[in-house]
Amino acid sequence: MMLFKTKTLKNISLLATLLFAITTNAQKTKVDGVTVVVGKNIVLNSDIEKFKKEVELRSEGKITISDCEMLEELMNQKLLAHHAIVDSVTVSQGEIDNKVNRSIQFFINEYGDEQKVVEAYGFNDIQDLRKELERVQKENALIEKEQLKITEAVDVTPEEVRVYFNGLKEKGELPEIPAEVELAQLVLNAEPAKEEEQRIIDKLNKIREDIISGSSFSLKAIINSDDPSVAENKGNLGVITKETPFIKEFKEAAFSLDEGQISEPIKTDFGYHIIKLHKIRGNGREVSHILMQPEISDEKLKETKEEIEKIVKDVKEGKITFEEAVRKHSEDKDTKLSGGLIMNPYTGEPIFELTRLPPDLFGRISELDQGEMTDVFYDETREGEKMYKVVFIRHKTNTHKADIIEDYVRMQQFALEKKKEETLEKWSKDKIQETYIKLSGDHKKCTFKKDWKKENK
Repeated sequence: MMLFKTKTLKNISLLATLLFAITTNAQKTKVDGVTVVVGKNIVLNSDIEKFKKEVELRSEGKITISDCEMLEELMNQKLLAHHAIVDSVTVSQGEIDNKVNRSIQFFINEYGDEQKVVEAYGFNDIQDLRKELERVQKENALIEKEQLKITEAVDVTPEEVRVYFNGLKEKGELPEIPAEVELAQLVLNAEPAKEEEQRIIDKLNKIREDIISGSSFSLKAIINSDDPSVAENKGNLGVITKETPFIKEFKEAAFSLDEGQISEPIKTDFGYHIIKLHKIRGNGREVSHILMQPEISDEKLKETKEEIEKIVKDVKEGKITFEEAVRKHSEDKDTKLSGGLIMNPYTGEPIFELTRLPPDLFGRISELDQGEMTDVFYDETREGEKMYKVVFIRHKTNTHKADIIEDYVRMQQFALEKKKEETLEKWSKDKIQETYIKLSGDHKKCTFKKDWKKENK
């Protein structure tokens, strides 16, 4: 089914644009020849093979694509980017910064910290990387906005959805809807004792006094910090800006310091920190920190588990509903007010494909039915917060062929996407005729779906 392949390819190639733009910078390759010019935008010979491999990798081998197909996909993007400028589409610096910050966070999650990302891609520093990401993300944002502008008035009627569904059914191309679940959670945090928190504060204050008196900050960090990257960076986090995706309290403290000053202990979701400001660098601050996390006793963990088990028992006995229990007892601020409903961060919807859940969660719920709960289990966040939780299966469907009644909303979305794609196809065919396009080399021999070779006729 071309609809689903095209949509997947579009999403993957935009990601490839981001990944390989910075990879190309890192390799410091000479310009190896221009394959095509679309308006004022170019595609290099080397881009095609790189993007093609990335598409195949990101689709886990489910999509294979020829050089000519890849080139046409890239030309479609360059055409959109060119006409976004012609149509005076604007992208705010705030939008670009948000996209850049998310990209940097993605790379940090992959490599461990900013310095490793910088080294992996061959940039001079994080600001050099940010500048390249800004360029790439600006183009991606222009493409997305131009697509929205072209398709903003597109809609589908119930009759169009029915015709679309019946067309797929007649051709035997109804999509298979994967097993899906809607989940809710009840969470109780295991908090450290007040005495333990005070012990950490007192210890950090003592370390701060020692450093002010002449002790080495980096040595103190290596000995005392609970930050897992301390062995490599000695507590130095490099230059951060107000846009750097650090926790709010940390940035506020860092930007309140003078050069050479060390903060008093501050609390964040990660624990307690002292921060040293080394240097003010334009809009950035070069900082180091020492992180210490209060310990949680086995007794406190046991108390937390027993408390949530009692709540679960009341739910099972019908003394209270799961939603009521969440609103009364749960300590997860993101889900407490929604009855524990967990949102899928990739779609913004409360639906998860069962087989795409994290392996540990999949193992807990795969055999459960709608309306059942997992056993109470221990969990820990990346920030080191410890908790016990239970997950409730609010809704569950098995893998099945699409049904016009049960899956109407999804089929409506598919029909709308198809109509938008048809609108974009018509737009691009028209715009090709009024846009400067020049192909070079062997790619003049490609057979394209659209009339990209008009210059060569």
